[in-house]
Amino acid sequence: MAEMMSAQEIAQKSAAAMWADDQASSGLGMRLVRVEPGVAVLEMPVTSAMVNGHGLAHGGFIFTLADSAFAFACNSRGQRHVAQNCQITFLAPGRLGMMLTAEARERQRGERSGIYDVTVRDEHGAVIAEFRGNSRSIPGSLVPGC
Repeated sequence: MAEMMSAQEIAQKSAAAMWADDQASSGLGMRLVRVEPGVAVLEMPVTSAMVNGHGLAHGGFIFTLADSAFAFACNSRGQRHVAQNCQITFLAPGRLGMMLTAEARERQRGERSGIYDVTVRDEHGAVIAEFRGNSRSIPGSLVPGC
């Protein structure tokens, strides 16, 4: 029963349930590094298939990494949430061969919506992008009893 589980156990079970069906994130080589209540960290290597005509990581792939981290963070409490609105600011280019890491953190969570900030960094810690996502709850749960 969910009431017997800790918040961390719920976060881990929620992430496992989502990851099992997340073909987009796994198909892009993403890896779930860490999940906690309201927090998720994912990483993704920039491959040759992700480079645009300028020789840089296409912004859509950086956005997708940030969006995936946001999804795992906003669903980490067992209840289902989807993106209602997202925006991203690109601050530095991603490059072929980089390992990008996105860390999503819950800023505010209400009964039906939440606000999450995601920072995308390269392997040296330089900030590549800042993303803000607003979540909206939908019926159902990822963990029975939540």
